[in-house]
Amino acid sequence: MLWGKLVPSACRRSPLVPSACRAFWGWLNAVFNKVDYERIRAVGPDRAASEWLLRCGALVRYQGYEKWQQDYNGLPTGPLGKYKIEAINATDSCIMYRGFDYLDGLEHVTEITLQKCIYIQDECLQRLSETKNLQKSLLQLKIISCGNVTDKGVIALHKLANLEYLYLSDLPGIRQKETTMQILQQALPDLELELDLE
Repeated sequence: MLWGKLVPSACRRSPLVPSACRAFWGWLNAVFNKVDYERIRAVGPDRAASEWLLRCGALVRYQGYEKWQQDYNGLPTGPLGKYKIEAINATDSCIMYRGFDYLDGLEHVTEITLQKCIYIQDECLQRLSETKNLQKSLLQLKIISCGNVTDKGVIALHKLANLEYLYLSDLPGIRQKETTMQILQQALPDLELELDLE
């Protein structure tokens, strides 16, 4: 609580505002995204990924549950492997490429929403599409208002062989909409594409 009050006021008083604050938050977000492989081994991939996602401001929903988990301190406890992540909502979160190793062990994720994620870029989507478990399980993906995503990142999604639904909205980096969509549709003929792009 105190940390949240001190940092913004320090940023307001700093003569280096906004660049000093941006650099600080970039550093802090990078720390939040650092992968702890020992923790993954100790508590299992779903619990470790939950901790990462909630630490970065995302939400998770577990298989068999309707409620979204948003409180890091309220993460459910129980036998190792009891809670399996089924859906991820990363709206306004600080997840970034360096944390994506947390996704490797997730076997039950069917739905991911990436909305207003300032660190999501083409390399993230490429990494997502190369994650073996997600290639099998992921059915729905929404990418909304992620300014660093371009045609290259969207085309990389063609490796998600079981993807049934893809929603793309407010992505100014997509410059060749028709060509990109055509490539995706050829690679994934059963994919339902919904677009809200200028």
